Amino acid sequence: MVFGSRQTVPNIRHERQSGISDDIDFEIKGHEMQFVEVELDPGESAVAEAGSMMFKDPDIEMTTAFGDGSGQEGGFMDKLMGAGKRLITGESLFTTVFTHHGAGKARVGFASPYPGHILAIKLDELGGRLICQKDAFLCAAKGVSIGVAFQRKMMTGLFGGEGFIMQDLQGDGWVFVHVGGTLLERELAAGEELHIDTGCVAAYTSGIDFDVLKAGSIKTMMFGGEGMFFARLRGPGKVWIQSLPFSRLAGRMFAAAPQGGGNHVGEGSVLGGLGNLLDGD
Repeated sequence: MVFGSRQTVPNIRHERQSGISDDIDFEIKGHEMQFVEVELDPGESAVAEAGSMMFKDPDIEMTTAFGDGSGQEGGFMDKLMGAGKRLITGESLFTTVFTHHGAGKARVGFASPYPGHILAIKLDELGGRLICQKDAFLCAAKGVSIGVAFQRKMMTGLFGGEGFIMQDLQGDGWVFVHVGGTLLERELAAGEELHIDTGCVAAYTSGIDFDVLKAGSIKTMMFGGEGMFFARLRGPGKVWIQSLPFSRLAGRMFAAAPQGGGNHVGEGSVLGGLGNLLDGD
């Protein structure tokens, strides 16, 4: 995938098979603040997180669905369980479904929530499943199930940090995942390992074994600045790494924000207020 001023993911319409997901066309545009433009035929739908819509054509109807909006068969308890899983990952109990009820083609756009890139994945090319950070899902073709993936190992559960509870996307259609900062894709062979900051693990395929390791000695864990644990991912499978996890961005913003009664916190100088004056603040 090449990112540019008008970055385009191959806009290929696949022939319908026995899958359950709508077969949508799309285009990803932009640089650091990307958005995905989804093209719908009459009757097709896309499902998105609440608040992610950027624009839509008038023939596209917007409705709210309880749970993941996948449209799969199931009773009230199944929908309740799906909504509960979304609540665990910190998302809303509801998703928004965009359905084209007119003629011809219509488009709807979904925007990234913070600087980064949008990763387009066809689930049936990855065995029907993708595991990603809990705030990474942006939108998908209707029919994709949005669940929750818990790390089963005790050590990982206690110290996995952002990697403990992740989103579990299943189905055969297109999904769009937001990755903070710059995107790096790695293919791990069977038994090959990669050590990653837990927040920088954007997504990985179901064949990857996720665990956590200590970041070194007690001195390194206490004063190294990289946390006490990092993620160990072992192949076979694909791993997508993000350079700017939202937690890291939020932490830097909080550190630079005024603390206690509106006092300005300056990063630019060790001189404090005098430094701010000299810097022109």
